Amino acid sequence: MKPAHVAIIMDGNGRWARLRGLPRTAGHRAGVEALQNAVRAAGEMGIEWLTVYAFSSENWSRPKSEISDLMSLLRHFIRRDLAELHKNGVRVRVVGNREDLEPDIAAMLVEAESLTAQNEAMNLVVAFNYGGRDEIARAARAVAREAAEGRLDPASITPEVFAAHLDTHDIPDPDLVIRTSGEQRLSNFLLWQAAYSELVFIPCYWPDFSRDDLARAIEAFAARDRRFGGLTRREAVS
Repeated sequence: MKPAHVAIIMDGNGRWARLRGLPRTAGHRAGVEALQNAVRAAGEMGIEWLTVYAFSSENWSRPKSEISDLMSLLRHFIRRDLAELHKNGVRVRVVGNREDLEPDIAAMLVEAESLTAQNEAMNLVVAFNYGGRDEIARAARAVAREAAEGRLDPASITPEVFAAHLDTHDIPDPDLVIRTSGEQRLSNFLLWQAAYSELVFIPCYWPDFSRDDLARAIEAFAARDRRFGGLTRREAVS
């Protein structure tokens, strides 16, 4: 069985660069190339949704020079690659907190979404200035506000009602979450949505992530027995 939605924590750019005696910026640039290849490979494999953890809400604590480099790479990626994504029928979506973003960054995110809004070949979700806890807190504030205004009965708040207030309210939960670099944690990524996702941890650093790595992760997913808290068919009849 093939996952409809694959989410990737693209980890290890800095360590990849350090091993080669290069500045961290070189690792991030190589990471952008790996992202380009991953999007193409996912599309060719028939993956309907690909979500990538591009910049977390915690990344702002990094040195200002590195943040500046990352923002430059984002600008470069959108300006250079958006036309190709659009040509290939990729719809770009952005999740994360957009408050206080630099105006040109915010405008480019809107442009990417608007230009590709009618595309249907594949969905690329970019988690930018994103943190799972922040997303849940913002959703909780929205629910509380609606309840305080009398527009929502607190007794009617179900997981489905709450999820409708998340950034991903119209995006399916990921079937498979991949993390590179060998680290084995979600790092505040899609905490609500990944409740029943299959997790695959890959030892290579993100710039070295290849089509074969993606294929192996999908193979591992296909071998899993997804029960969603229930029983397997064999267990149910035994």
